[in-house]
Amino acid sequence: MKRLFWLTVGGVIGAAAYRKVQQLRAESEPGGLNRAASRLVDSAAQFAYQVRHGMAEREAELRKGLGFDA
Repeated sequence: MKRLFWLTVGGVIGAAAYRKVQQLRAESEPGGLNRAASRLVDSAAQFAYQVRHGMAEREAELRKGLGFDA
């Protein structure tokens, strides 16, 4: 039962990704796929920056709370 669930989830995600790629390829503007990939990379980089910033803030809070701050 668990395998069937994950097989279904994988199929749905694969179909959604395939449809999205086909839509991007069908855009009438040249470079539509490249532009979409660039936006995806930019958003992933922004997310990674925000995660690193949040981790640094949390580490500073923990260090202050534990008395490790100099």
